[in-house]
Amino acid sequence: MALIVQKYGGTSVGTVARIKRVAKRLAMLKDRGDDLVVVVSAMGHTTDKLLDLAHKLNPLPAERDYDMLLSTGEQVSIALLSMALHAMGYKSIALTGAQAGIQTDSTHAKATITNINTRSLRKYLKEGNIVIVAGFQGVDKENQITTLGRGGSDTTAVALAAALKADWCAILTDVDGVYTCDPRMVPEAQKLDEISYDEMLELASLGAKVLHPRSVQVAKEYGVTLHVRSSFNMKPGTLVKEVKDLENIRIVSGVACDKDAAKVTLMAVPDKPGVAATIFSALGDAAINVDMIIQNINRGQTNDITFTVDESDLDKTVDAVKKLKKTLNFKGVVTDNNTAKVSIVGAGMFSHPGTAARMFRCLGDAGVNIQMISTSEIKVSCLIERKLAAKAVKALHKEFELEQS
Repeated sequence: MALIVQKYGGTSVGTVARIKRVAKRLAMLKDRGDDLVVVVSAMGHTTDKLLDLAHKLNPLPAERDYDMLLSTGEQVSIALLSMALHAMGYKSIALTGAQAGIQTDSTHAKATITNINTRSLRKYLKEGNIVIVAGFQGVDKENQITTLGRGGSDTTAVALAAALKADWCAILTDVDGVYTCDPRMVPEAQKLDEISYDEMLELASLGAKVLHPRSVQVAKEYGVTLHVRSSFNMKPGTLVKEVKDLENIRIVSGVACDKDAAKVTLMAVPDKPGVAATIFSALGDAAINVDMIIQNINRGQTNDITFTVDESDLDKTVDAVKKLKKTLNFKGVVTDNNTAKVSIVGAGMFSHPGTAARMFRCLGDAGVNIQMISTSEIKVSCLIERKLAAKAVKALHKEFELEQS
């Protein structure tokens, strides 16, 4: 008998028929003797619909109200799935994040899980229940509802698996596993049987939508093996685990594309010690994640500082840096949300010199201009014009022969 944590995404529970299918899948595991904790996302496009309602009333809603509203989406899903299981004769209980003991900090809309009190979960499991937990949410020390931000349900599932010391953590979605590239962009993309935590973390942070980077980071930290697979069939998926368990380290494992990148440039920033710290501290205080950064030295003891953020944070970013204009005396702010980030990722890159040059040459041959570059031991990312993203991805996938993986 195993203790299994499973997470089902919004597409997997998007209709009554799909909820029934998930219930049947859970019943099969329960009949096998397994204990089950199931994390569920909001149905289909529920979150988007709730956001649309909010913005019709207030373009910039208070973040506490934002969390209060969005947390209701997952509560609908867990209640309906529990009803489906009861109708089939199985014991189950639906729990909100707070009822499941998920404690977070007080950063609304992007909260971080700080602790999970598993007492209630273990009690319900011992009583024979299939425990269904609302993903994406928790509660802070003041008992205020918080949400975990994009991909929060993945993070909920992995954190629960770590806290409960589960035997497996399965992320069930609408794709068969992790691919060398988004199959919608490159039909020749191949499913990977396994991938390292570090490679998956890079791919997830660079635009691969199958897993959220925070969930991969938690899995790596606590040694939770992830099984990414489809909820629509029983095919084996992709294992995400330690690199030492992989028999072959590929030079490049995948190509990722993030079309949500936006570029921000602060013009003529005074070239003084501490200026960069002031700028990026303000962005950090506003819970804005900054990715690529370039500082260009100009004449007259000033610099242009360019960086990228998620497009959804662009307005908040502009607001945060404009508040610094008088203090830092820079010339102005220029933004560009017609950009995309394309990346190659592979654990074998650090031992194969020339991989970056090969990527740059490939993009040049495809007529794709590079605006910014960032690198790590296992990835190279380039910021390019958004309309050229698909062309760039296809060229890179072919260049590194990933259709043969």
